[in-house]
Amino acid sequence: MTAISNIKPKILYSCYYARSREGEHFIPEHVFSYQISGEMTASDSKNTYCSKAGDFRFSKRNHLAKFIKIPPDGGEFKTISLFLDQEILREISAEYDFKINKKQDSEAMITLTPNPLYKSFMDSLISYLEVEQENNETLFNLKIKEAVHLLLKVNPELKDILFDFNEPGKIDLEAFMNKNFHFNVQMHRFAYLTGRSLATFKRDFQKVFQQTPGKWLLNKRLQEAYYLLKQGKSPSEVYIGVGFEDLSHFSFSFKKKFGVVPSSLLSK
Repeated sequence: MTAISNIKPKILYSCYYARSREGEHFIPEHVFSYQISGEMTASDSKNTYCSKAGDFRFSKRNHLAKFIKIPPDGGEFKTISLFLDQEILREISAEYDFKINKKQDSEAMITLTPNPLYKSFMDSLISYLEVEQENNETLFNLKIKEAVHLLLKVNPELKDILFDFNEPGKIDLEAFMNKNFHFNVQMHRFAYLTGRSLATFKRDFQKVFQQTPGKWLLNKRLQEAYYLLKQGKSPSEVYIGVGFEDLSHFSFSFKKKFGVVPSSLLSK
């Protein structure tokens, strides 16, 4: 696997030779992506999204999603992703007086209809990204701004998403956690997405679940893993799906809780 990233990153050109899964599942900024080759499957708590070669997609910020990247037979998985960070979007909003008309509750990811303008723009980036460059932040900031204006021209309905600078409001903690426990994100991400500071999140969590977030998440994930293993899934399929980072930690935690290794359930 190789991945060429630039500036924090603002633009990411990724190449994978083997099937890959992402680590953390939080989308912190809007992302405009082009699938050059291979396929990507993404899933949130409600939907599954598939991208094939030639597809363009828009991923909304402040969402949880799992990604599986699949290279074609004998080839590479390749994508270009532009991270439309809030600082640049605020600059554009101030300069052109872009404001939202109403808050949009669209899906976490939007498949964009292929357009020659999108293709030409992405092709223009490849030569920049395939060559190591120095001091390219100014150039990439300009390309990000160009991408935003291009999105507004081709898909003007995205304006109410791009320039919505509101942060997540306080929501029902119990419902959110039961729906999203299997996402592998840090605790402060869960706190942010439920509209709370980390301290308030921990305090509210204790009131709702009578456990610390860490203990509850571990038990919830292990219970889900037990169920999936009994359904015939392998440990290598299960551990990522329920939110563990690696197989060894999953196996250790599973045996500690249930007294048996995960693979022992497969024959029962």
